[in-house]
Amino acid sequence: MRLELSRARVLAGHENELTEWMTMLTERYDECVATLPAERAVFEATFRHREADGSLWIYHLALMGEGGAGLDESNPVDAAHAAYSRRVKEPGWEELEPMFMLAPAHLRAAMQHWGASGTEG
Repeated sequence: MRLELSRARVLAGHENELTEWMTMLTERYDECVATLPAERAVFEATFRHREADGSLWIYHLALMGEGGAGLDESNPVDAAHAAYSRRVKEPGWEELEPMFMLAPAHLRAAMQHWGASGTEG
């Protein structure tokens, strides 16, 4: 399993488009969930944070199984997601170093199964 916390600066003047992006993903929630098995993504969450200097950042938290695929831009929701990413944030991500994750054994087992297979177990 791979626990990731990544951040990227939102481009100046694109704050409203960031909101549109997250609204689009929320409105297409079921389509997004349908992409999780191929990605081996157990969960994903995105946060917005404004630094003291006024810069706006998005943080992305994910737990993924090894060998999962990335965005598949032949899929309409992934294509829209990637297009927003290219318009709204600086290219790439800064990766924070994971140090510890805590989960009860029964949840950890379910997460490990999903991460390995992309199926319920």
